[in-house]
Amino acid sequence: MHHSPILAPILADVLVLLVAAVVIVPLLKRLKSSPVIGYLAAGILIGPHGFGFISDAEGARTLAEFGVVFLLFTIGLELSFERLKQLRTYVFGLGTAQVALTGAIIFGTALAFGISINAAIVIGAGLALSSTAFVLQLLTERGERATPYGTMSFAVLLFQDLIIVPLLILVPLLNEQGPSLLTAIGEAGLKAVVALVVAVVAGRAVLRPVYRLIAASGSTELFVAATLLVVLSTGLVFSLAGLSMALGAFLAGLLLAETEYRHQVEADIRPFRGLFLGLFFMSVGMMVDIRVVIAEWLPVLGIVAGLLIGKSILIGLLCRAFGLSAIVSGRVGLTLSQGGEFGFVIFGAAMVAGILPPGTGAILFAAVTLTMALTPLMAYFGDRYADWLTPGAVPPASDVSKAGGELEDHIIIIGFGRVGQTVSMVLNATNTPHIALDRDYRLVAQCRQQGTEVYYGAATEISVITAAGAARARAVVITINEPEDVSRAVRELRSAYPDLAIYVRARDLTHVRHLEDLGATAVVPETLEASLQLGGIIVRAIGISAEDSAATLDSFREDDYAMLHEIIASRSDTGQDG
Repeated sequence: MHHSPILAPILADVLVLLVAAVVIVPLLKRLKSSPVIGYLAAGILIGPHGFGFISDAEGARTLAEFGVVFLLFTIGLELSFERLKQLRTYVFGLGTAQVALTGAIIFGTALAFGISINAAIVIGAGLALSSTAFVLQLLTERGERATPYGTMSFAVLLFQDLIIVPLLILVPLLNEQGPSLLTAIGEAGLKAVVALVVAVVAGRAVLRPVYRLIAASGSTELFVAATLLVVLSTGLVFSLAGLSMALGAFLAGLLLAETEYRHQVEADIRPFRGLFLGLFFMSVGMMVDIRVVIAEWLPVLGIVAGLLIGKSILIGLLCRAFGLSAIVSGRVGLTLSQGGEFGFVIFGAAMVAGILPPGTGAILFAAVTLTMALTPLMAYFGDRYADWLTPGAVPPASDVSKAGGELEDHIIIIGFGRVGQTVSMVLNATNTPHIALDRDYRLVAQCRQQGTEVYYGAATEISVITAAGAARARAVVITINEPEDVSRAVRELRSAYPDLAIYVRARDLTHVRHLEDLGATAVVPETLEASLQLGGIIVRAIGISAEDSAATLDSFREDDYAMLHEIIASRSDTGQDG
């Protein structure tokens, strides 16, 4: 067999990347460092500016771009068009304000330092962006994707991913004169609209029937292949239309989020996302030229400090202007203070077009990479900032694991609103050990100030529930009122802990049936149970004995509330409420 002279170097580079990941990342994790930092360090060491095990990082960088593609696809799966509609004020309002104001301030600062107008535009645009890959990976690791500040961070990042398209069109045209710039932007906008409409219409018409056929075949391999085909083909279509592959993948995820196959698709795609994201972070590390950092340490340090401090303050103030709380605003600002991966793309295009001198580009590359590496530190500052606003009230996330590790045969309460607090009172009255989680930072702070042991965590993050001691728990009680989050929590808990008792609060009988199918041990439909309790109070008030009242209520419960459900459904069909 003849060996391809082209394939051998690529295979060698891949092996170097895998060895570096296997050796360096676990080492840094043992030192309690973020895996992202491990990947960055690995990239610096093996890259052309380190020991040179990989002399040309371009091939690895191209492969690593798929990490962002799969990440955005997963994000789309976790959203829905309805959820995106709810975020539109923050995506297009807050996101637009952030990019415009940040870019304008950086543009003016660059001009003050003698940078040309065109180069200043490029620098302002590139540094206004934050890192989708770093921030979302960090939020996932910390179990904070579904929190208020995690949601707002994602909204801003989503707009930044959308705006990269016109920015990439703008860069090579900056040196041109006349109406060609407006014409090009108009054409790009038209192509974007056409691509979006075609993708949405075709996706909704095709995806569900195709996945139904594939699921009927019972082939796991075919299901995975179909998912990869959807991700890559949608990305390719958007790329050919002059748009971002990541944006196409995000839209594909949104379309699949509307189907019943979303959770299986998410599980199938997770290994690919993790692998390619690791490659992406290592490719970023390969861009760091330590010699440039040393030789130009003053401008590099100035850009890093100015970016982290300036963007933190500006984004925080903008969040406050959009009505967000001081805690959420500060944490969003600190979390999005770094430069982003698309900044590399913009700076690279500007260098090719002759707008940005190579020396300036090298300084910007080094500075942006360092700000990305400091993202976990900025998130830590965000935790401390929140603690400062609510002194001593909210423990760090690591304390959940510590508290959970000290408990055994306990109850985990997920959601500490009125229902969760009532359950906790009952457990306290019977001296039953339990631990509570809630994703509302202010609620956690208030409860802890009153001496209640509540910890910060989202129901959708299985890692947080595991840290609370799910493996040793007697049962989990889920009291949150977001149906999608409840369903996902039940599904993942049942998959991870087959023998764990899972008790759930549901909205209605339809939701009850769905949760029972997912593996819930017992489900209480809140609206129906409340109506029964109210009925019981009434009949006792008019003289019916407590025994007869209880027997009547139990008769309704014995048939799983079916009679009540039929009455409610009948009234709904006739347009009656109440």
